[in-house]
Amino acid sequence: MRIRATVAAVTGALALAAFAAPAAQATGTDGTPYPLNVSFSGLKIASSSRIGAPTGAFKIAYSYTLTYGSDVDIEQPDFWSQAYLYRGTLDSDTSRELGYDKSDFATCTKNAAPSGTATCKGTIDLYPSEGDLLNTDVGTWNVAAEAGALNGQDPDNVDYSKVGFKDQGGLGTTRLLRNVAVTANAGPEPVTKGATLTTTGKLTRVDWQDHKYHAFTSQTVTLQFKKAGTSTVTNVKTAKSDAYGNLKATTTATYDGYWRFSYAGSTYASSALATMDYVDVR
Repeated sequence: MRIRATVAAVTGALALAAFAAPAAQATGTDGTPYPLNVSFSGLKIASSSRIGAPTGAFKIAYSYTLTYGSDVDIEQPDFWSQAYLYRGTLDSDTSRELGYDKSDFATCTKNAAPSGTATCKGTIDLYPSEGDLLNTDVGTWNVAAEAGALNGQDPDNVDYSKVGFKDQGGLGTTRLLRNVAVTANAGPEPVTKGATLTTTGKLTRVDWQDHKYHAFTSQTVTLQFKKAGTSTVTNVKTAKSDAYGNLKATTTATYDGYWRFSYAGSTYASSALATMDYVDVR
């Protein structure tokens, strides 16, 4: 159960705070935690996150309002709260959850008004390099939050019937997008006015499971041009990536300026812009 994994994390944090040896998996009395008198609202989280292949954590910031009863002391060291991602029915055997087991707990600060509320801020930490993400994890995820309290119990001998716990789903949604990269190289350089100018490049998309970028095939990109001395970027024409992710588009050289490919993105893949490539027209 997620509650047991979370209690184990709280146990370890309390042991470290006391400068003791890290605690082992918490043991004690089996039982069902009682409903903690809290609720969650006002979640704020990015609508989407483009995730590449980081070697460390990819952090998704969030905040929410925690409302708590007079019987809940959120300033106790064994109180915790955090947000996490899930798919499926919350707390069911078939649900998939991300970010609750490797993220630091949120920092909850009491609000001056209204009383009995706090603002909680934290990050959902994902580690693609450690296998946290499958390629099928792309797309929309629901956001839930939880809070719990050990109520002063010995963290090495927890009676779960004395643990207060509450989780709440449906607080919001966010999308996880596989990062896309695109390059552009326009030429020849320089080029004669009226001659054919060719822009080539490559479109790739990250694989969250092998942590490498591979050809992103059969995708439409837009060739864009910015005339030298101006700030306006113009869409010129479209091109489609081939079986190797290669891109190619030809135009007539008219003005000095900068060329690039642009990929608009999709429900499952991030947008991407190539670095502008300058061509001198003579």
